[in-house]
Amino acid sequence: MSELQVRDLNVWYGAAQALFDVSLTVGAGELVVLQGLNGAGKSTLLQSILGLSQRHTGVIRYQNEDISDWAPHRRARAGLGFVAEDRRLFGGLTVQENLLIAARGDVAGNTARVLALFPALERMLQRRASQMSGGEQQMLAIARTLMTSPKLLLLDEPCEGIAPLLVESIRDALLALRAEGMPMLVAEQNRILADRADRALTLVSGRVAG
Repeated sequence: MSELQVRDLNVWYGAAQALFDVSLTVGAGELVVLQGLNGAGKSTLLQSILGLSQRHTGVIRYQNEDISDWAPHRRARAGLGFVAEDRRLFGGLTVQENLLIAARGDVAGNTARVLALFPALERMLQRRASQMSGGEQQMLAIARTLMTSPKLLLLDEPCEGIAPLLVESIRDALLALRAEGMPMLVAEQNRILADRADRALTLVSGRVAG
């Protein structure tokens, strides 16, 4: 069964078309990687799945429901979790405050889960996000999204521009989530996860190659 199905998606920014008839599926428990160079349309595709594109045609189905016309907040409440490339953390808040401000559902259980996935965060709970390294911030961004109890994760370049040791920690955490059955669609250009994915698709100039 497909958790997510995108069919014949076209997206425009003003008069310029950014995506052309893009189709893909993410099945239950699957890790699907979306490859492509900068400007290929990876971020646009993820944002469109979240309902953030202004003008589009095509169909987006999530858990067997057509969500093409749903507002972004409704998609998030239904379980679509997003980790943006720019992380979007609250720099003036501590790690703990960033986690709690996003929390939904089982707060204690989710907190224990994310600290088990990212043990380094437990030592930083009182540190402000602005005082963390890029890799540490990325861990926090993923952990904060997990605090919303998502049912499917969309991640935009989760390992880009991060120190190799922390890349390994993030990769291992994402693979652990996949082993738990969390379906994921990950945009990346560095093949950190592509070799372990159920499927890897390549976007070229807004089109799925091959």
